[in-house]
Amino acid sequence: MAPAKDQTAAYPSAARISDSDCYPAYSASLKCLELYNTDKSKCQEQFDMYKECKKKEREARLERNRSRSLFS
Repeated sequence: MAPAKDQTAAYPSAARISDSDCYPAYSASLKCLELYNTDKSKCQEQFDMYKECKKKEREARLERNRSRSLFS
C-alpha cells in the first residue's frame, strides 16, 4: 500500500528542489539570469548564496545520518 500524500517524512526531503530550504536562493539565481539575459557574471552573488545554502543543507543531512544508529 502506498503512503498517503499528506503524510510527512521522518526528516525533510529535498528530492524535489521545491522541497528544499534553498529554493528561494535557487529561484533568485534563475530570476537574475533571466533579468540579465543569461549573463552569469552579473549573478555571482545569487550563485554564491545558493551554493552556501546547499552546502549547509548537505552538512545537516550528513549530521542527521551520523546521529542515526543502524541497529536501533
